[in-house]
Amino acid sequence: MYEISTNAKGSRQMDIADSHLETIRKYALFEQLVDSNGIIDEMVLEKLRLNVRALMEAHPENADLVDLCRSVLFHDNMKAYGLGQLARLYKDWSEKHPEENGEGGTND
Repeated sequence: MYEISTNAKGSRQMDIADSHLETIRKYALFEQLVDSNGIIDEMVLEKLRLNVRALMEAHPENADLVDLCRSVLFHDNMKAYGLGQLARLYKDWSEKHPEENGEGGTND
């Protein structure tokens, strides 16, 4: 379990589980999310929320997306600052937890 700050003062916190980070990776939610300027603002957060809503409509049986939405993306405390913190956490986490390439491999 990880904790991120969702505001600049640090007075609001949010818990992020490994399962949330795995869901972000599974659906590549941060791919092509931020423009070349690298600024994460409310428009980027809204874009992510719209992308996730579309995924949920296409695959309503995916409980991992529902959990990510309920616990993180649509949480009352999630704002642009929090998304920036989540993106940094995801980057650090993904470097420490590389994707396994075991799918489709051969068994020698």
